[in-house]
Amino acid sequence: MRQIPVDTAGAVVMVAKSPQVKVRDRRTGEIATDTETGAKLMTVDVMFAANEEVEILSITVPEPGITGELAMGTPVALTGLIARPWENDFNGQKRHGIAFRAVAVTSLADAAAGPKAA
Repeated sequence: MRQIPVDTAGAVVMVAKSPQVKVRDRRTGEIATDTETGAKLMTVDVMFAANEEVEILSITVPEPGITGELAMGTPVALTGLIARPWENDFNGQKRHGIAFRAVAVTSLADAAAGPKAA
């Protein structure tokens, strides 16, 4: 499957919806896991602003890759973001889109606040 690296260097990225557990099968409630590590997968919706364009992206990330408090509006860094085009045939209807996956989503709020006084 084709994987396209996404450059986040000039982008402003903020949490639009806090991390949610990714469900593999809604009928059974089966939780999605990373095929290589077995880690539980999470979905984080982010506001991604670059080149005067703004989009809401739903990004899949392994649970260990989520660091810091990721509440709505929190600025974040995305590590290893890739885009994967997908296509399938669902009951005779062609569907397609782009899936986003990152190695990590890290809160930048703690770094911006600086060290706490003792």
